[in-house]
Amino acid sequence: MNKVILMGNLTRDPEIRYTQSENSMAIARFSIAVNRRFSRQGDTDTDFFNCTAFGKQAEFVEKYFKQGSRMLLTGRVQNDNYTNRNGEKVYSVQIIAEEIEFAERKSTADANAAKRSNSFEGNAPEPNAAADDDFMNIPDGIEEGLPFN
Repeated sequence: MNKVILMGNLTRDPEIRYTQSENSMAIARFSIAVNRRFSRQGDTDTDFFNCTAFGKQAEFVEKYFKQGSRMLLTGRVQNDNYTNRNGEKVYSVQIIAEEIEFAERKSTADANAAKRSNSFEGNAPEPNAAADDDFMNIPDGIEEGLPFN
C-alpha cells in the first residue's frame, strides 16, 4: 500500500499548467511545509514536500490556495529518479495528490477575512464570539467548484 497524509502550508503559490491534448487537463505543482511533531536538537523541525495534483484537484488548488494556505493532502509517494547530463543518477520523490481539503484554523481564517475586509472596506468585521469551535466557515456558493461532495 502506498498512501501518505500530510498537513502543512504552501511554500509558494501553486504553478498551474494545462495539457495540450484535445481534452485539456490542469496540472498543479506546489510545495508544502510540514512541521514535525518531534525533532532532535539541532535538526530541522520542518519537512518540505513537492506535490502534484491533476484535473479537478488541480483546479481546486488553483482557485482556493495560495502561499501560506494550510491544506490537508492525501496521496501517494512517487519516485522521480533520472540520470542527469553528467551521467549521475538523481533521486527525487514527489507526492501525487488524490484528495485535498482546507485545513485552516478558524482563527486564521477569521484573521484572513478581516485582512481582506480591511483592504476593501476599511473596517474589519467583529469576530463571532459565540463560535468556540476551531472550524472555518465556508463561503456561500462555493459548493459548485469543490471537487468533492
